[in-house]
Order: sequence, then structure tokens, then C-alpha cells
Amino acid sequence: MQTIEGKIRNKIYASESGFFVGVFKVKDAKESELEDLIHKTITITGLIADANEEDTYILHGEYGKNERYGYQFKFQSYEKKMPEGKDAIIEFLSSPLIKGCGYKTAKAIVDTLGEDALKLIKENKNNLFTVPNMTEKKATNIYLSVLSYSQVDDTLITLKNLGFSMAEATKLVKIYQDKTLVIIEENIYKMKDYVPFSKLDKIFLSKHDSYDKVRIRECMKEAMEVISSTSGDIYYDKDTLLSALKTQFQICLEESALVDTLKELEEVGDVVLNGDQIYLTKYYEMEVDIAHILKKMMGHPTKELKNLSDKMDDLQEFLGVNYNVDQVRAIETSLKNPVSIISGGPGTGKTTIVNAITKLYIDIYKLSPIDTLNSIALIAPTGRAAKKLAMSTNLPSMTIHRYLKWNKETNDFGVNEYNKNHHKLIIVDETSMIDTHLFSSLLKGIDDTAQVILVGDTFQLPSVGAGLILNDLVNSKLFPYTSLETIYRQSENSYIPILAKEIKEQKLSDAYLEKKDDYNFLNCSSRNLKKMLKEVVERSVEKGLKVEEIQVLAPMYKGENGIDNLNILLQEIFNPKSEDKKEVAYFDTIYREKDKVLQLVNNPDANVYNGDIGYIESIKEVILPKKHTEIVIDFDGNKVIYQTSDLASIKHAYAITIHKSQGSEFPIVILPLTKNYNMMLYNKLIYTGVSRAKKCLILIGEKEAFLMSIYNNYSNDRKTSLLNRLQEIW
Repeated sequence: MQTIEGKIRNKIYASESGFFVGVFKVKDAKESELEDLIHKTITITGLIADANEEDTYILHGEYGKNERYGYQFKFQSYEKKMPEGKDAIIEFLSSPLIKGCGYKTAKAIVDTLGEDALKLIKENKNNLFTVPNMTEKKATNIYLSVLSYSQVDDTLITLKNLGFSMAEATKLVKIYQDKTLVIIEENIYKMKDYVPFSKLDKIFLSKHDSYDKVRIRECMKEAMEVISSTSGDIYYDKDTLLSALKTQFQICLEESALVDTLKELEEVGDVVLNGDQIYLTKYYEMEVDIAHILKKMMGHPTKELKNLSDKMDDLQEFLGVNYNVDQVRAIETSLKNPVSIISGGPGTGKTTIVNAITKLYIDIYKLSPIDTLNSIALIAPTGRAAKKLAMSTNLPSMTIHRYLKWNKETNDFGVNEYNKNHHKLIIVDETSMIDTHLFSSLLKGIDDTAQVILVGDTFQLPSVGAGLILNDLVNSKLFPYTSLETIYRQSENSYIPILAKEIKEQKLSDAYLEKKDDYNFLNCSSRNLKKMLKEVVERSVEKGLKVEEIQVLAPMYKGENGIDNLNILLQEIFNPKSEDKKEVAYFDTIYREKDKVLQLVNNPDANVYNGDIGYIESIKEVILPKKHTEIVIDFDGNKVIYQTSDLASIKHAYAITIHKSQGSEFPIVILPLTKNYNMMLYNKLIYTGVSRAKKCLILIGEKEAFLMSIYNNYSNDRKTSLLNRLQEIW
């Protein structure tokens, strides 16, 4: 940790949560390697509660190079330096920080009270009346200003003593200011948007009874949040809540006490009670908003498109394709209706249809290249799905988060009901992955006159977040819907689309045991799975196949045949240790140059998103201004710099979960299957894994495990009510 002292000269950026970027004039530096910075201005970044240009700050952090923004001092903590010496105190008292005190008054105060002036003012306002010509009004203003100035530091110290980190304390003071300690006394759980609930609960329990009414209410709301994030439910029932309270917070309630608490929460607007259904208000309102916006959109007339059939014939001739009846219906329906849905499994032509829709739309409305960019938006939940859209249409595409200008710090969208995007045609791919919150935000951020085409696969895994958007919309039967069933084989002996359909329908033929042009099943025991996988991958590498072409998908991280162990094995095959390749250790994981890695979190600033796959381009030791390691990861040409501490946001990607593979396609997919994966072997999961393979699919493992997965209908029947909301208002 390095330390510098100085003053803020300019503000570059300051968020509501306290994140600050500014220009800082260095007055002093503790470390010798930073002495060159003294009397110079540098860029600083970090969390600060009340940044101003009057105070002297002592910053604790690290000075280093950011590839995008250059050298910066990234501070983790700070303190304001109280004025020392008579001149400094006079300067401080006569600054804009102190109300009603000019230079003459400040000098008179210091002449009278000496170098302890600030301390004496804080201790007792009456000390100011010993200063000549001091009035009641002036004394009160000076006293309150000095108290207010020191209050921030006092509050930070109090918060740190309670158990908050410096970053958390700074953020809270920035947000709640002089009300911070009052809120902690009234209801500390109000701060849960900025501090983990578990930490707030621990601090609360250090001072209050575990069955305090405030805690029961807040734990009940948190239990609902956890249920929604783990099970995808929009609403809850009493039994589920009672069980969750007991399991998560060791709170055992009688049903009558639960009902009383829910009524209290309903009165203050935190929950909505609808018969036996219990909602957090935000989820209830999201479903209501979705239903009303979609109804408004569907209220616009369908478009009469002249000569559409002729244009489609011309396009088929130009592209050298022949659309089947379902595909023609999907294209026509999408171009004519305000909202439409297209669903289909692998090999049914969804990509072909999206390409046709965009080309026909451009032709129908005679759009120039600029008009096209302003009129058509292609979006998807993940970066890889967005890239697939771009490749199939030769048009720009992006993630939904980027389209809505998501702010990572505030978790808000810059595009919203007050600041809309105005595209006329919006095509959303991989809609099955979109949760209620994201879909509600998307609809609010676009004009209700826009045409929206939702493309996806209703049989794939549902969204990670709460809701079941695509399925609920399809089941409502209120929107023009085309289900693509016809499978287009790559060759007479291709099998992947056929297998996916058989898995979906749970009608597996014996053909799964036969080798095909694009498929093979290698039967082996759980004990020998890694050995078999090693042989398959080594043979593939010998044939000239590259790591970019091969993706291993598995259901879970832990266990002998889990992803963590498979990645160790695969790293040694694809990217073995070498003197030519540098390495960096992060806990028990070794990352080396040329490693294939997976991004785990969204980072809009770097344009890299959860699920993106990249390759470590370089690992180097940077000596100045302080020794540290920089790791450059290349995500399809987007090169992002990581430091060792950032490696928590990546994992090796030789093997990844089936969940993380959603929205992606890979030339060759290897899918290990053993009974040890247990309940993770179920129909929709295996279907999703199989449907990720574009050219070749290899199953390795036990036949019994594969059959078990196909006929295991385990699926969390999510509690959602969007279907009812739609039918109620239509």
C-alpha cells in the first residue's frame, strides 16, 4: 500500500455511490518510488464520501498504469488532514467550507483561541464568544459548519468500528450523508443495496434480539429475494417462506405470525398479497408493466406489405435457399406484426430466418446503411449470442445490457422509460435466457411503436434470474407464434438435430449408439472418463484441430469428473507448461499464456460480458511505479488488461458448464456423462448441451447416465403469473 498527500484540483467523474475520478495535486509521498510525483498532478480513482477542492487528503492505495486511461493512483482508503498551524487554520476557517466566516473573523478566532481553535469550537460553541465582535448568528453558523466538516470523519470511524469496510463506509456516507447513523439505528437493512445482507444482519444481531420485528420483516423480504434468485420464482407461498426463514435465518414462525408480518409489509408497500400468492412488489409490478406494454404494442395495426411474396422469391434466389412453409410464415408474420415469436431447436433455421427478416426489412423500407443502423437493433442476452447474430446478418449487434446502457456501479439502465431508444425493428435472440427484470427494462426502454421479434428455443434452460418469459408469452397464445419443427441435416448421415429432437420428445432411438458423420457415443465407466477424454482430445489435436474448435461441456464444477478437474487435465493437453510461456498463480489455479478462459461477470467498461471466452495473450511483470503483474486477455480482438486481483472474474474455459454455454455454438462439443453428476442430469440440461454443437458432438460416459438424463423430467416449475396478467388485461 502506497500513500500520497495533496489536494483535489478537478473532478472528472463522480457517481452517486461515491466512486470518484479526479485530478490530484501531490504535496507529499511516503514512498521513495513516488517522490517524482511531488508537486505534480495525477489522476486518482476510488471511493470518497465528500470530495472537494478545499481539503487536504491523505490517500492510501497503489499507483499504476491502466491500459485504457494511463497512470492512475487507485486509492482503497483515505483521510482528511485537519489544518495544522495558525495560517492553515485561518485558511480553512475562511474557506467556503465554513459558512459566515471571512478572513478577518478567521484571523480573530485564531488570534483568540490559538492553534486549538477547531478543537475548542467543536467542544463548546460558547468558546467563540470570547472572540471580539462575535455575534450569535455568526457563532452558530461557524459552529455548525465545523461540526458538519468533522462529522463525516467521525461517521466513517463509527462505521469501521461496527464492522464495515472502508469502501462500504465511504459508499454509505456518500449516499446517506448526515443521516447514515440515524438509518443504522432505525433500520440498518435499508442499506442492503450497498452492503451484503449477511453483514448487515450480523451487525444488527450484535445489538438486537434475533426475533426483533424489524429483523423478521427484513429477513422475510430477503428470503423472497433468495428464492427468486435460486428457483426463479416470481411469487411465493406461505410454506415456502416459513421453510426459507428457518433455513436461512434460523427464524421459526407460526403461520399466524407470518400472516401478521406479511400484512405489515403490505401496508408499507413492500409486498403484494393476491390470494395465496405472495409477491415482492417489484416483481409484481414488473409483470404488470410487461403485460400493459405488450398490450399497447399489440394495439398498433399490422402492416400491409405489398409484393412481399415477390420480394421473398427474389431473396431466396439471391441467397440460394428455399424456405419451407413454417419459415415463410415466420418471416411474413414477423414483418407484419408489432410483436411476434419464433421458436425452434437446433437445425430448424432460426439463423436463416433472422437473416431473411433483416434483408427484407431493409429492402421494403429502402433503408440506406445509415438508416439501417438507426432503424434496426439486433440484441441478445450474452456477448457470444450477439456475435452470432452479427455474423449471420452482417449487421451490428450487442448485448441487451449494452443496448440499455447498463451502469455497473448503480445497477441501473441509462436507457429507460424516460430516455428511450428509437429503433423501429428490434430482434431479440436467445429469449429463453431473458429474465423478468431484463425484459421489463427492455420494453420500457423502447418505443411502443417498435416491431419486436423474439427468437429462441422454448425447450432450453430457463433464465438464471426470476421468471419464465418466453414460455409464458408463447403459452398465452396472444402473440403471433411460429414453431419451427423441420430439421435440416448437414448430410444424410448427420444426427445432432435429430438427437436434440429425440431428447426433447423423450423418444430416443437406438441410433444414438451408432457413429455418424457429426456424432459419436463413447461408452466408458465414470472411473475411466478422464482417461477416455484425454485420448479423444489428444487424437483431435494430432489431427490438427485447435482449442478454439473444441469445447467440453459438463454439468457441474466439483467432483472427480467435475469441470475444475477436467480443466486441469485439458490445460496440460492444449497448453502445457513451457519455458516459452509465462504463468501466474491465483490461489490453487495456474494461468499461463495462451490459456483459454471464461469471463464470469459483466464488465461494460471493457466491453466484456459474462460468458465471453478469451485467450491469455501475455503475462508480464511491470516494475514501475510498483511491481505488479499484468495479464492481457484477448476476447475476439478486444484486449482487456487484468491484474492478479482481477482473476476472480475468470476461470479456465477448456471445460465450462452447460449453463454458461447458453447463447453460444461451438464447432465440436464433447459432453461427459456419468451417474456421479446425479440430479444435474436432466432432460433440459442435456438438450441444451447437445444443441450447442454445430459440426460434431461426442458423448463420453455411461449409457445409463445418458438415458437417465433424457427421461429425468426434473425441472423447477417456476411460480410466475405473467400468463395470468396477460390474459386478465387482454
